[in-house]
Amino acid sequence: QVQLVESGGGSVRPGGSLTLSCATYGFYLGNYDLAWFRQAPGKEREGIACISTDDKTYYINSIKGRFTISRDTYKNVMFLQMDNLKPEDTAVYYCLRDYGMFSRNCESGSYDEMRQSGYWGRGTQVTVFQ
Repeated sequence: QVQLVESGGGSVRPGGSLTLSCATYGFYLGNYDLAWFRQAPGKEREGIACISTDDKTYYINSIKGRFTISRDTYKNVMFLQMDNLKPEDTAVYYCLRDYGMFSRNCESGSYDEMRQSGYWGRGTQVTVFQ
């Protein structure tokens, strides 16, 4: 059974850092594109970072240079290192596994397709407050 479990959220001041983890079960994460999404209050859930099966990484502009996506294929865990956090980063953060193996959705930026058919964790809250 496919399961994803996020952890590591919390409350920090602007400029602070957090590391989110996504523990995965029931599959080998090296065979799938993986992504982090976030949903701020009153906004749609958006894809923000993606790591492909060949370990290439992709980011939306607002987090480039501040966030780093990575994974450990031995421990089956994905990470999101978040530095220099800003109040606008406040959201619930979700990890996602793409539906099909070797889909190349990260490379094509197909967050919408991943959102529609992928497997989700339950999310972890990140709050950046003044």
